[in-house]
Amino acid sequence: MPRHQKTSGGCFPGLYLSADAARMTRPVKQMDTQRIEYIGPMEQVFMDIACTKADIRPATTHMEIKPTNMLSLVASLTPFSDYNQSPRNMYQCQMAKQTMGTPAHSIVHRTDNKMYRIQSPQIPIVQNERLREYQLDEYPLGTNAVVAVISYTGYDMEDAMILNKSSYERGFGHASVYKQIQVDIGTEGKQGNKASKQYFSNLKADGSGEFCTAKLDRDGFPHIGQVVNQGDPLACWIDETTGEAHYQKHKETEPAIIEQINMIGSSSQASEFTKAGIKLRFCRNPVIGDKFSSRHGQKGVMSILWPQENMPFTESGMSPDVIINPHAFPSRMTIGMLIESMAAKAGALKGKYMDATPFQFSEKDRVIDYFGQQLREHGYNYMGSEPLYSGISGTVMHADIYIGVVYYQRLRHMVSDKSQVRATGKVNGLTRQPVKGRKKGGGIRFGEMERD
Repeated sequence: MPRHQKTSGGCFPGLYLSADAARMTRPVKQMDTQRIEYIGPMEQVFMDIACTKADIRPATTHMEIKPTNMLSLVASLTPFSDYNQSPRNMYQCQMAKQTMGTPAHSIVHRTDNKMYRIQSPQIPIVQNERLREYQLDEYPLGTNAVVAVISYTGYDMEDAMILNKSSYERGFGHASVYKQIQVDIGTEGKQGNKASKQYFSNLKADGSGEFCTAKLDRDGFPHIGQVVNQGDPLACWIDETTGEAHYQKHKETEPAIIEQINMIGSSSQASEFTKAGIKLRFCRNPVIGDKFSSRHGQKGVMSILWPQENMPFTESGMSPDVIINPHAFPSRMTIGMLIESMAAKAGALKGKYMDATPFQFSEKDRVIDYFGQQLREHGYNYMGSEPLYSGISGTVMHADIYIGVVYYQRLRHMVSDKSQVRATGKVNGLTRQPVKGRKKGGGIRFGEMERD
């Protein structure tokens, strides 16, 4: 115990030894011996641990091996997080879990109830060192987008973002949702205590060889890649006793594509299959109201698809993929996003990935000088701004507009899953009011706060 630290043991006087198999310990550097020491949460309370060399003072007992050690797995993936307001980093930690990224490489073999997947993922140009350590560059979360910060129309107010229609047509933000449906005929058709036998088939029981429905194959299932609309059959099975055909129909309003069909045997080791798993794929291209986010907690919804011929363009003829409003930055103080835009622009010009690990730069060694110098070497503005030309008039805009590359994530919150509308429909038998619930085709309550 250092001499200057006089303690009576605090809340826990005595000597405590922890030898549990799964006890929580973490490594820090001991200042006196400069050796690595594994400490637990109870002794950490009585230590003075410095984060960086600048934090060292006479009372310091230990120091972090790396300043990034205090960050979680998700937080350590945010580029230049030390330049952001802390709540924005926490928002990103939550939104990184909601991205329509690359959930697994074994999607073909998985049977999750619901999975989201982006169709054209890209490795971020600006990345932290932990990204490759964890091999998360194999599971990209989004797309590198050319982003201009400008009030171009009224469609970018209140965090809305304008999307380049040509970028959308090339596949920007296109994604798929996978849903799994299970058809179980083992419990179907019970008559009293005796269960009638069922089997999957699309052939009529009279032996004529005719199909029960033209929308299914001979085995009672649609073929892989077939598009099914609301009310179309997904499976057909025959009751051996009555000869009747039964169907499982597609209940969703939006069309789906048959991705995969898996037959599941019964637990009694019987030869017939009594269950089938049908995997459906829904194409979810961005629509107005879908949610996007950068890696700095700057979330927003797509407000309009703007034709490329009306988008502003640079001297080289490049149009931005995304336009966001400058009012997104002053109050939120997400300076990390501005630095990422510069860094990714320099990385795209050099053809290299740029390191964005936090706590690398200081007031003496400024990050803006590091990336600004690289931009200047390639003939660009030191601060990342460029003159843009109006896509409508063709004249130069008399302002330097900040334009660069930012990694954008498409989130799973989509209008298709949340839109609710009703004209007529079911009513509650007791109150004669519309029923509630989106699935039931119900209404939205016009409550006390909505009255005037």
